Amino acid sequence: MPTISSKGRNMPESPIRKLAPYADIAKQKGHKVYHLNIGQPDIKTPEVAIEAVKNIDLTLIEYSPSAGYESYRKKLAKFYQRQNVNVNSEDIIITTGGSEALLFALATITDPGDEIIIPEPFYANYHAFASSTSATVIPVISTIESGFALPSIDTVEKLITPKTKAILICNPGNPTGYLYTEAEIKQLAGLIKKHDLYLIADEVYREFLYDGDDVHFSVMNLEDLQQNVIMVDSVSKRYSMCGARIGCLVTKNKTVLATVMKFAQARLSPPTIEQIACEAAIDTPQSYFDEVIAEYKERRNTLITELNKIEGVVVTKPKGAFYCIAELPIENADDFAQWLLESYDLNGETVMVAPAAGFYSTPGMGLNQVRIAYVLNKTDLVKAVNVLKEALLVYNKR
Repeated sequence: MPTISSKGRNMPESPIRKLAPYADIAKQKGHKVYHLNIGQPDIKTPEVAIEAVKNIDLTLIEYSPSAGYESYRKKLAKFYQRQNVNVNSEDIIITTGGSEALLFALATITDPGDEIIIPEPFYANYHAFASSTSATVIPVISTIESGFALPSIDTVEKLITPKTKAILICNPGNPTGYLYTEAEIKQLAGLIKKHDLYLIADEVYREFLYDGDDVHFSVMNLEDLQQNVIMVDSVSKRYSMCGARIGCLVTKNKTVLATVMKFAQARLSPPTIEQIACEAAIDTPQSYFDEVIAEYKERRNTLITELNKIEGVVVTKPKGAFYCIAELPIENADDFAQWLLESYDLNGETVMVAPAAGFYSTPGMGLNQVRIAYVLNKTDLVKAVNVLKEALLVYNKR
C-alpha cells in the first residue's frame, strides 16, 4: 500500500474539533451540549452584509482577481486607516480566511526546517500551518501565573538560531485572551531588527478589547520595520462572519507580496459572493461594535466570576478576544473532555470544552488546562459552568 507523507503523519489533530463525534453522540442521546469549545459567535452578522447577499444582481458568478476585488481592498484600506493603521490597498491581498493568509505567509518566507518562534499556548492551527509548509515551531512558554504575558525578551532571544525566520504572535491572543502592550511589540521589533527576521501578527481580534485604557497596537505601525512585518486579518470574528471565509494578508514588503501572489494565483481566487458581503460589512455602524463589545465584556466577567467559584480552578481574566485558559483540578483534560460528552450529563445537559494541550507544542504542557470560548449568552454560560462544576466533583470521585 502506498505510504502517507511525513507532513500528513505529522499534521496535528484539531483540539477544537476532534471531540465533535462525541458531541454528536451526546446530542443523539437527547443531551443539550453547551459549546464552549469553539470560537463561533452567536452574535448576528451585520444586516448590511446580509442585505448585500440578498440583493446580489449577477447572471454569472465569475472568478474574482487573485488579489481580491480592488473595490474591496480600497475600502478595507480606508477601514484600517480610520483605526490609525498604516495600510494602503496595494499592501493587501485578500485570502480565503485568515488561515490561508497564514499559510501563504509561512510558505513565502520559510524553507523546510526553518524555524518560527511562537509564544505558547497558541492557536492550534499555527502548528498545522507550520507542518503544511515543513517549518518547525519553536515555542516560548508563557504561563498562567503571569496571565500568559510575553516572557522576557532575553528568553525569546535565546531561542533565535541561524534557522529562525520569524516570530509569530496573535494579538489579542487565541487561546489566552492576552493583549500585547505597545512596549512589548516594540521589544519584539528590536529583536526582529537586530536579527533581520519577519514579525507575523495575527490581528483578527483587534476590536475585542474590554478594559478601560487598553488599546491595540498594530505591527503595521512599526515604521522602521515595514519590510519585516506581515499582518494577518479576517472578517470571521469582527462581523460574526466565520462562514464567509474571507481574510487578508497585509505587508509593505513588495517581494513578499509578489511571492504571496504566486500562491494566490495557484488557488485562483478568493470567493466572489463573500467578498461582496464583506465589502458591504465595512459600512457596519459603530453602534453594532459598541453593543457587541459590551456584550462580550459582560460574558467575560460572568464566565470568570463563575469559574472562580469552583474550588481548584485557576483562571486569569483575558483582556481581549473571547477565550480564556482555565486550569482544572484534574490530570488529563483530554480524558475529562471526552468523558463529559460520552459519560456525563446533569439533568440532560453537558459541556464541550477544548483540551488545552493541543494549543502547546511543548510535550507535557497544558495537560490539565482547557480553552473556554465565551461565545454563549450569559444565562447559558452560568448553566454551562455549573455543569462543569458538578462534573468535576463526579469525575474526581470515580
